[in-house]
Amino acid sequence: MEHVVHGNTQGLKPEHARALKNLYQRRVGRNEFVSVPLARTLCLLSRETGRRLGLMLDRSGEIAMVVVGDAHSVTIPDLGPRRAGARRFRGLRLVHTQLRPLSVGSTKSGLTEEDLTDLALLQLDAVITISVGGDGLPGVAWYGHLLPPGTDKPWRVEEVPTIHAWEDDFHVFITDLEAQFAKEPSLRRVEDGTGALLVGVTLRDPHKAKRGLLELVRLAQTAGLTVLDSVLARRDAIDGKTFVGSGKLQELVVRTMHLGASVLVFDRELSPSQLRNIAETTDLKVLDRTQIILDIFAQRAKSREGKLQVELAQLRYAMPRLKIMPTAMSRLTGGVGGRGPGETKLEINGRRARERQTRLERELEDLGDKRALRRRQRERSGIPVVSIVGYTNAGKSTLLNRITESAVLVEDKLFATLDPTSRRFRFPEERDILLTDTVGFIEDLPDTLVQAFKATLEELEHADLLLHVLDSADPDVESHKESVDKTLLDLGLSERTVLLVWNKADQAESGRLRELTDRYGGHPISAMTGEGLALLLDRVERALFKEGLREGTGSR
Repeated sequence: MEHVVHGNTQGLKPEHARALKNLYQRRVGRNEFVSVPLARTLCLLSRETGRRLGLMLDRSGEIAMVVVGDAHSVTIPDLGPRRAGARRFRGLRLVHTQLRPLSVGSTKSGLTEEDLTDLALLQLDAVITISVGGDGLPGVAWYGHLLPPGTDKPWRVEEVPTIHAWEDDFHVFITDLEAQFAKEPSLRRVEDGTGALLVGVTLRDPHKAKRGLLELVRLAQTAGLTVLDSVLARRDAIDGKTFVGSGKLQELVVRTMHLGASVLVFDRELSPSQLRNIAETTDLKVLDRTQIILDIFAQRAKSREGKLQVELAQLRYAMPRLKIMPTAMSRLTGGVGGRGPGETKLEINGRRARERQTRLERELEDLGDKRALRRRQRERSGIPVVSIVGYTNAGKSTLLNRITESAVLVEDKLFATLDPTSRRFRFPEERDILLTDTVGFIEDLPDTLVQAFKATLEELEHADLLLHVLDSADPDVESHKESVDKTLLDLGLSERTVLLVWNKADQAESGRLRELTDRYGGHPISAMTGEGLALLLDRVERALFKEGLREGTGSR
């Protein structure tokens, strides 16, 4: 294999270029952080070239990479994926020179903030810097390494007065350090790559941020991730490059090492540049809230139309991000965040993506025309339509099953229902209605989903009555109500006739339930036990057949 000298090689003298390439022939003992002969050669070359030089050493003592910097810094090229089987450290340590003269006991460490950033984000075994003396010989050195859980700082920096007397055993050091990481009591080993650390940000409303992070936990679990921990970062503003800021990102990477996590999930939609920056600097799979929701929808879609809508939403999300391939996006495809009807389409180029999007939109438009025809036929039959809407997991499908004695899929998961389901119900006076269960809403529903499912959601415009189902036992039910109301407003449905249904009354505290109905009106029921159902159906019948509300008065 041909050895390549990386970095700032322009202007090197031929003898220096050859000497740097010959470094690949060197080896250090497995017990050495760096050997004295190698350090002397590296420092001499650094002084002669006037440039900082760096080496990547693997655990066998071989040199995996030679890098040339400038007088001030060394930029590490892409190291590729971590070694197989290494859940925490990469198995590489960085050794580089420092041209700035420093003495033993200096109050200023030879390791820079950039060095420590590389240590954390690249998950290196260690970073070692050696000061170059005026005679080109090695001077004082420093090394930094990550610290196991339970410590105040993510890393430690230690001084080595002279490498000639550096007696620490590297093999013992790294073996002990990895053992300390593995002893974390809360560590959960996740071997299939689904272990995730969830990240939220609070700007002005801490309660909303905490609520969103708790909801992200449920979303991630529904998508099939194993949630190992969640972190809420406090910021004055979102960082344009890394969302949480470089310092916080370092802490998050160290935390993933503590946990054995391989996925970072953010509770907001990341911009293409943020996604690229985080994925490339952390070597982790990076997902955002929109991708998680898209993944759940991809798993749930069963009908032809539902699959087309999910694929369209996936394409609309992916297209602005195609330019960041093949690095960051290649980590997003496959598994959580990259499967479903559009999975094989995510890595196509921009032109083909646009062509595919046009075809999908055309197919969905044709299906919409057929649905409109069926709707007109239904309207001619005179059968009223009642659509069940509400926040995801509020109990909409359970209510449909209870009223119509059906067996629609019910799961204690978010977005258990994706494709609309309709069932006919007959009142005692032989009056029929069509009861329709719809996809659940969620706070800050991604625009890509709203647009892709617009044709399906348009069905709500033609409903004679909307039943807004709420989980009265949920402490955040009022914020859920606001989210659904906002979505209905965005869809132009704020004037539709709506009956509030406070579900799970058997689980709610009685005083709290009374407070909710006094404030907002509506009907307390339990779709699971049938409590309050007779009164609700009586109210529906009166609204449709006795009060003339089929024209839509907007009353509740």
